[in-house]
Amino acid sequence: MENKRYSIAIDGPSGAGKSTIARAAAKELNFVYVDTGAIYRTVGCQARRLGADPCDAEAVAALLPGLDITMAYGDDGLQRMYLNGEDVTEEIRLPEVSMYASRVSAVPAVRAFLLEMQRDMARKHSVIMDGRDIGTVVLPDADLKIFLTASPEDRARRRYEELVKRGTPQDFDTLLKEIRERDYNDSHRAAAPLRPAEDAVLLDTSGNTFPQSRDQILTIIRERLGL
Repeated sequence: MENKRYSIAIDGPSGAGKSTIARAAAKELNFVYVDTGAIYRTVGCQARRLGADPCDAEAVAALLPGLDITMAYGDDGLQRMYLNGEDVTEEIRLPEVSMYASRVSAVPAVRAFLLEMQRDMARKHSVIMDGRDIGTVVLPDADLKIFLTASPEDRARRRYEELVKRGTPQDFDTLLKEIRERDYNDSHRAAAPLRPAEDAVLLDTSGNTFPQSRDQILTIIRERLGL
């Protein structure tokens, strides 16, 4: 790849498998994987810890000056999130943090606060970055944009299986309801609503196994970028 840096934007709804698939693709291509959802979850985690109403834009914005959010990558290549020096990688994946993340991500001040952090990663490295508005807002000039999706039922099933493996099972119907609610919130928010970029490649992984989805996205990347 010589000295050229590539940027790949992967957007899509909650539970579509963006993080898992993007991480695997980045490892295969020796790119840096950036999970922007984890960054917003870290903001949501702080709001939850401090008892701030995630729907109160002023209250959430007031938290930002006291936030020090950093990312690091372990020997396993996994992205770890630090909140004011504390590793919160596991805490931000708790189900109760998910809705906080969705709410605070709708706050314009939060998006502005994190925007430069995300763009700086793409300037310094070849990246696969996933989130809700990467191709439309964060990296509008990305070399490749992919909109990754799956049916709400499929996403709820994957989330259910993930939580069972972690030993924190939840009711399937509750998970499905939460996913549908988050889809609505993410697609109807005023700040950077979830939608495919006009030039994005649509990839629906409903019914796929993980290897099938990983191979499909790698094929798209290699064909479009000539890697």
